[in-house]
Amino acid sequence: MLDSLIVASTTAAEHAQEASPGLLQALGIDGKLLIEQAIAFLILVAVLGKFVYPALTRAIDQRRDQIEAGQKEAKEAAEALEKAEAKVADMLADARKQADEVIARSHKEGAAMVADAEEKAKTRAEQIVKDARTQLDAEVAKARQALKKDTIELVALATEKVVKEKLDERKDGQLITEALQEKA
Repeated sequence: MLDSLIVASTTAAEHAQEASPGLLQALGIDGKLLIEQAIAFLILVAVLGKFVYPALTRAIDQRRDQIEAGQKEAKEAAEALEKAEAKVADMLADARKQADEVIARSHKEGAAMVADAEEKAKTRAEQIVKDARTQLDAEVAKARQALKKDTIELVALATEKVVKEKLDERKDGQLITEALQEKA
């Protein structure tokens, strides 16, 4: 194939030289050399077209596909990041809301505990006062009994001195009781 191209190009160059020998020579161009260089160029283009350009275009296409895939992944990652940031913001808002609720509840519980403690303290104070009054009433009653007993003895002594004689106990008790009832 290459031989037939060279032969054809050489024949064509000879015919071209015969047709216009003066034009190419006037420009200083060797027609045979020009045809050989044109054939070499065509062979080079054919080899490059068959082996290099397809591999090169495949590599370029693969690289373009990789770039597009990378851009797509970057876009998806950006969207995922935005969604994650929105989700984090929502979670933070929920956490703040729950924290506020916990704080409000703890304030209410604290106030309830203080009120309960105040109520218990008030009840305990009232019980202490009541117990103290009961004890005081009991002690006053005891003191009255002791005073009554001492008064009876003093009245008996005074009566004995006035009467100068000792009355028997039954009559003495009766006189004292009558005297006390008259006074009351």
